[in-house]
Amino acid sequence: MPKRKAIPCSLLPEVKKRIIDYSNDLKNAAPNIGSHGLTGQKFVESGLFQAAVERLRGTQSATMSVKQEFLREVLNHLKDIGKITDFEFTGASDRHDYQIVMPDGRNVIFEAKGCLDGNNTNIFHRPANADEFFIWSLCQNSGADPEKNAWSGIHTRLGATIVADKERVDGLIVWDFVCGTLGRPCPKLEQEKSRQTKLASGRILPPPCIYLFPRTIPDPRNNASPKSWKLKELTFLKALSEAFKCDSDDITEVKIAAKMHNATVQRKTTLKRGNTIVAESDWTDLKRAR
Repeated sequence: MPKRKAIPCSLLPEVKKRIIDYSNDLKNAAPNIGSHGLTGQKFVESGLFQAAVERLRGTQSATMSVKQEFLREVLNHLKDIGKITDFEFTGASDRHDYQIVMPDGRNVIFEAKGCLDGNNTNIFHRPANADEFFIWSLCQNSGADPEKNAWSGIHTRLGATIVADKERVDGLIVWDFVCGTLGRPCPKLEQEKSRQTKLASGRILPPPCIYLFPRTIPDPRNNASPKSWKLKELTFLKALSEAFKCDSDDITEVKIAAKMHNATVQRKTTLKRGNTIVAESDWTDLKRAR
């Protein structure tokens, strides 16, 4: 198996150390922050710090406002330069779907997710009116490991759901407002600054990471190793790649194969950039990650 590199970026050691050091500093300083009026020991016994951390984490996880603003900026940019005709936010409750009309009339729908290693990644349904359907991962946690998230999302979660539930996903976009910042430096911009794109708001973005999924559902008996889409065949991903200066290294082909092993369905995931395999799983029993 080749060294797994599902995505170009990584959690840098210096960023991880900075986060660990700051979290330790924050924990040590916590008894002296705020107007709680508790002594050091009483503060520890109260559980106030842990409760506050959980509340902040829940608030951070639940909010979609920052993610929606990022998506609006990107989609408005695509509309302004004529790559898409229009778009609409159609989310409800815990669903965060966007519908896009392409210049050729195709109806594109994507569902926005957070970091891909969470259970929410599995919760989606391809709408019947979608000519193209994508998942878009926006991971606002700069301390998360991009490699772990990408591989977990593609192989463990999305791949399992596609095979088990026969829910076709045409592609995956891994790209958000943390990309290219101090918290998550982008190797693409380190190599070539000219590949960045400045939006009307002043936000500067690196090219997105795009994953092309199988064009049909892998099935161990009838469709064991379906071909993946080509970028030119998916109008929205093609438009996104052109607008934000993607090159061939930003496009990854996702191959999902399925077979029977006794009475168990198994799947194998292979990621390729060009002719190079950058990540590959063993044959894995189909177990739903819920």
